[in-house]
Amino acid sequence: MLDLIILSLHFFICFLISIAVWCGPKDVDLHSSSTGGAEMEPHGLIFIGKEEDIKKSQRIMAKINDREIVIFYHEGKFHALDSRCYHEGGPLCHGEIEDIDGQACIVCPWHKFKITLETGEGLYEGINPLEPSPTPKWQSKGVKQRIHKVTIDNGNVYVSPPDLSVSFDSDYFADKYKNGGELATGK
Repeated sequence: MLDLIILSLHFFICFLISIAVWCGPKDVDLHSSSTGGAEMEPHGLIFIGKEEDIKKSQRIMAKINDREIVIFYHEGKFHALDSRCYHEGGPLCHGEIEDIDGQACIVCPWHKFKITLETGEGLYEGINPLEPSPTPKWQSKGVKQRIHKVTIDNGNVYVSPPDLSVSFDSDYFADKYKNGGELATGK
């Protein structure tokens, strides 16, 4: 009986820790104005934050016209893309960055989809069955994730507003998660 009580207590503590990790403070800062969007500068760019602050945190979240984006600082470069994965809306701000075939990629924490930070291409490892000894090689699914142009000026980081005349797969989930909407919880 004592073993059952200890096991139950252990399970309950693990459950509480997992909730604290899931709901607790994140390693990203949310930057948005009271109107739900970032500050538009006179030259049409949107102010995101100070260059040094973003370099320290390595990644931050921002909202542009109610659209969540994530800005990464990786190996001396800034990258911005829609914060929700094109596959099923996973939170890319919690993903790990990996070097895949010479390209920096964010790996979605939900289903491990790999997206290049530079172009927004989805990558997968596939084989050509017609080869005598098929070996897996990284291949592109095409551009799936909307990326946003980042500009640095006087120590400030700016992002260009998205050109919505061109659509990407990630637009679906960017729209679903507008204004903090929850499409799915914790896959």
